[in-house]
Parts: sequence; structure tokens; C-alpha cells
Amino acid sequence: MTVHPDRLFPADPATRDVARRLYAEVATAPIISPHGHVDARVLLDDEPFPDPAALFITPDHYVTRLLHSLGVPLDQLGLGPGADTARRDGRAIWRLLCTHWDAFLGTPVRFWFESELAEVFGLAEEPSEASADRLYDELSARLAEPAFRPRALFERFNIDVLATTDDPADDLAAHLALREDQNFAGRVLPTFRADRYMTPGTAAWAPALDALAEASGIDTGSYAGLLDALRSRRAFFRAAGGTATDTGVLSADATPLADVEAERIHLGALAGEISEADAAAYRANLLYRFAEMSVDDGLVMQLHAGVHRGTHRPTLERFGPDTGHDLPAVGAYTLPLAPILNDFGTAPGFHLVLFTVDETLFGREIAPLAGFYASVYAGAPWWFLDTPLAIGRYRAAVTDTIGFRKTSGFIDDTRAFCSIPARHDMSRRTDASFLASLVVTHQVSEDDALGIARRLVGDQPREVFKL
Repeated sequence: MTVHPDRLFPADPATRDVARRLYAEVATAPIISPHGHVDARVLLDDEPFPDPAALFITPDHYVTRLLHSLGVPLDQLGLGPGADTARRDGRAIWRLLCTHWDAFLGTPVRFWFESELAEVFGLAEEPSEASADRLYDELSARLAEPAFRPRALFERFNIDVLATTDDPADDLAAHLALREDQNFAGRVLPTFRADRYMTPGTAAWAPALDALAEASGIDTGSYAGLLDALRSRRAFFRAAGGTATDTGVLSADATPLADVEAERIHLGALAGEISEADAAAYRANLLYRFAEMSVDDGLVMQLHAGVHRGTHRPTLERFGPDTGHDLPAVGAYTLPLAPILNDFGTAPGFHLVLFTVDETLFGREIAPLAGFYASVYAGAPWWFLDTPLAIGRYRAAVTDTIGFRKTSGFIDDTRAFCSIPARHDMSRRTDASFLASLVVTHQVSEDDALGIARRLVGDQPREVFKL
């Protein structure tokens, strides 16, 4: 298997030559990954990956959701009850991918796979139904080698910073152990994600409060106690190296409540008595309080709004969340975030990074907001939009308004460890192509474009995420 050195570059020879030079400047730059979902324990334990399916397929909902759309049941992909490592058939899962290899043509997943298989694992043969077993055996042999253990790959990928996503009740034992490990030089930082404390009335809410109380030593039976517990855990995350929080909500409504009203809803929810309107008001109030806390403690606030979670109830009930059935919603930020922006939008040190899966929102609201408020940054194209074409549209949508300094830098947002360098490479190639188009149309000089390219992979994410 080979990958073309000019993939994703412009067809026009003059523009392509500029893109090549820009890309060469950043191709081997260290990777800064300020938002992702790799488990820190993978690097702490440094055990060989179990098999190719466990590495490439099962943890990656980009892969499993498309295979599911072609009629492959999720349980055949290693998901759901009984799909533990001892019982799942990695070879059979790998065969399913190879059988449907052509389904990924034209998708970013195909780009990532080809980069991983050719450049990381050195495979010469392309996946197919006929080659599936040979490739599985070849990959399995590679994974047994010390050079393909997690820490060796972390170093080979040239990852400088890797952020994880963690519940406030997490003890962060793996993060703390990695910080003390003299044999590990990388930075693996926790990210504080408190979504499940925003959902009173759901079955998971009260147990989450109990876990938070145990972790913090603070009674969460009251609204005031919940806020104190969250503040305590945020301080714990900061001490463990964390620089950011993350919040995922359907609506960005951030209307604050009076403490007495929030307390009423909190106690009512614990008693099993809460309306949908009260639950929505409680979520909006907590979003405001999270911003308030970020102003106080300096943690960067990432906001991912506008996703319908768990849209297929049978799949949610059988396989759980994050299994491919979350779908985009129409987004809005300007009016919903008005309480936060009016009170904190110009607060010194406050960083609010806005993400969306509604790409019309980039030019319509996110870039204009970032173009006024010092606190607001346009988050990178995320999830359904982290594709070459969508990244190009993002740059076209926001650059006229905010240039490059008010963008976040690339976000890989992945659970699939080996896809990290492929995803960053895709972004670097796409940005090089966009910058080359500005150079050949004499909007920026090539020297300035080189500076921007370097900044987008280095200083920009470091400054935005306070790294």
C-alpha cells in the first residue's frame, strides 16, 4: 500500500508547489492534542494492543457507524454486552472492515486508515476480503513488537501534549502516575467534563452525585454542595496538570437562576419530582456557573453544543452512548450565550472555545463572536466536520472575520490512538493548501504563510489552551 505525497494538495501546479513548501515546514512538528478521548491508562500500563480490531475498529465510532449503516450489526464489531476481549473475535471484526473497504472511499476515515497502515505499520497490501487474514496476521505480529507498544508509538508520533476527557469524580490515578514516571517524558493532561451533573431527573444523575460526593468529600445533596464539590474537583484537576474543561449540551442556553430556585430544582430532582422545563433551566444555569468557575480558576472552557445524543433508543439501550447514533442539530450561540458573554466575555484570562457540527454557525455566529470578544475562540471543525473539505470551508468561513489568531488549532477528538498523527497530518495538509491559495492570489506573502502554518500547529493551541 502506498500513499501519494501530494494527497490533499491543490491540482494547480503553482499552488501545489507553494502548498508543498508550507506543509514541509510543519509536517514533522510536534503534535499538540488539547482535546481527545484516549485513556491515560493505555500509556501508563504500556501493554501491547490486543489485536488489530481492538486498535483500529472497535473504539472508533467513525468506523463502526459507517459499517453499521451498511447492515453490519454492532455486536459483530465488538460492541455491546458480551463483547469483552475474551469473547470477541478480532479476526472476524477485521474481516468485516476489509470486506467493506471500498465503502470508505472519499471519506476522511479512508485517509486516516491509509496513513496508519502504510506509514505507521508499513503494510504493502491493500485491505480486501482476500487479503484480510494476511493483513491481520501481519498487524498482529507488529503489535507484539516493543516498537508498537503505546509509549513507543507516543514517542514515534512526536506527541508533545495529549489531553484526555475525564469525569470530575475520576481519581486521575493514571495521570498522576505518568507525571511521576521518570521513564515517560510526554505530557498527558486531564480535561474536566461535568456533563452528567447537568441532567437532573435522569437515572444516572443521583448516582453521579454520590460518586462526586465520595471523590470530593463534600455532600452533594444540595445545589450549593454540588457547586462546592465541582469547584473542589476542578482544583484537583488543575493540580494534576489540567488546563481545560469541556461541556457537551444540545442547547447553549446559559440563563442563570437565583440560588434558591436552583436549590428547589435540585432537591425536587432528588425526590423524583422534576419537570422538563425545570430540568432545562437547571442545565442552563449550570452552564452559566461553569463559565463563572472558569473565570475564577482560569480553566479554559470548551463548549460543544448542538448534538442530539442517543437518537436511536434501541441502540442506546443495548450498546450505550458513543456508538454512532448521535446526530447534528441546528446550532446557535449568540443569543443563548448572552448571559455568559455579557458578564464574562471581556473578563481577563477567560477562554471560551466554541465548537459546532452545524457548519453554517462558523461564519454566521462563531467568527463574529470571536471577532469581538477577547475570550471567544473559534474551535476547529469537529466530529462530522473534521474532513478535508469541511476544514477548507471552515477556513473560508472564518478567516475573513478573524484571521487565524482567534482559532483553536486542530482538535483530533479521537479514541483511536493510532489515528492521531494521521488526523493532524490531514489538517496540516489542508491548511497548507488553504494558505497556498492566499499566497498565489497575493493576499499574503509566502513568508507570512509559513509563519501562520507554524503558528497553527504550535503557539496557537498552546496559547488558547494555556499549555
